[in-house]
Amino acid sequence: MTTLLQAGAATDTGLLRSHNEDRYWMDPDAGIFLVVDGMGGQAAGELAAETALTAIRECLAQRAGDTTENRLRDAIARANNRIFALGQEHPGFAGMGCVLTLALVEDGRITIGHVGDSRLYLIRKGALRKLTNDHSPVGESEDAGELDEQDAMQHPRRNEVFRDVGSRVRSPNEDSFIDILTCDFHDDAAILLCSDGLTDLVTSQEIRRIVSRYDGDPTRIAGELVEAANIAGGSDNITALFVAGAHFRGGEGETRPRFSTTRIRRPAGLFTGRIAFLVYGLLLAMLLWTVKGGLW
Repeated sequence: MTTLLQAGAATDTGLLRSHNEDRYWMDPDAGIFLVVDGMGGQAAGELAAETALTAIRECLAQRAGDTTENRLRDAIARANNRIFALGQEHPGFAGMGCVLTLALVEDGRITIGHVGDSRLYLIRKGALRKLTNDHSPVGESEDAGELDEQDAMQHPRRNEVFRDVGSRVRSPNEDSFIDILTCDFHDDAAILLCSDGLTDLVTSQEIRRIVSRYDGDPTRIAGELVEAANIAGGSDNITALFVAGAHFRGGEGETRPRFSTTRIRRPAGLFTGRIAFLVYGLLLAMLLWTVKGGLW
């Protein structure tokens, strides 16, 4: 059984591109979520992304009885080989391809199939964690700690990738092709799938800040993320797909209300204030009277 999920998505051409080569698909009831970023320029990139989406939908519908990992591998490999075949049939589309991130949420687990530099983040208890690795020179350096996030975002080679879907024939279990990742998915968690048009321009801190405003409307969060990328320059197509568990709360990282007060507990048995002054004064007077009486 799949955890009850709320999902919303937004995509935009950006401010500098004439075509949107991104695609997404979501089926919250089945727990299936996909973001695809096409490559190849204009019609070729759009065709590659659309072909991948169609092939993956078909394959997942046909392989319902298989293991989750095998379903993901077969679906992505089918998309890859169909894109490659189209490029061979039509010389104008030769070399087209895409990168993608595909996630299945079921039985309290999330399984991810990933190729390229689109990303999937897990958000829980106020923390944002990137689960996928970028298959790119700059992404590898960032994941290894050789570049910080700001340097990676501004690097001139940040758009290069060394893994893609569609450039040559692939098999489902081929090494250095599909990354498969799994982790627990609690109903107080959320995930974000996105293209690099978002993460090249919006920092993880800003993403976490926007997600923290979640109030039950995942489409609004996706739209705010896309808007943030456009405000930052909109240099590429932008897609964000946000999925929240039934008990996810955006502001859950805050442990105390802003205007809460803390009571100070004093040790029992001590007197304070005016009463203490009178009692201690009386005791001191009695002590002096006793001492003087003894001396006299």
